[in-house]
Amino acid sequence: MSDDLRDAAQRKGSFWQTLKAVAWSFFGVRKASGYAQDVAQINPVHVIVAGVLAAVFFVVGLILLVGWVIDSGVAQ
Repeated sequence: MSDDLRDAAQRKGSFWQTLKAVAWSFFGVRKASGYAQDVAQINPVHVIVAGVLAAVFFVVGLILLVGWVIDSGVAQ
């Protein structure tokens, strides 16, 4: 493993901070200063885990929404 990757994996950013950064990226809005701060602080491993979790919640939410719409009779 390279030194840069090892240093990045040892960053002290919290998982909550990473979840917020991933949520902003899913929404598509982020200030440049906030992005720069996130890049400097958050752990890349946390980003991968948070991204996978967010994607799973997004897909499950869409499935539940479609099921609700179909069951409600609106989509006839």
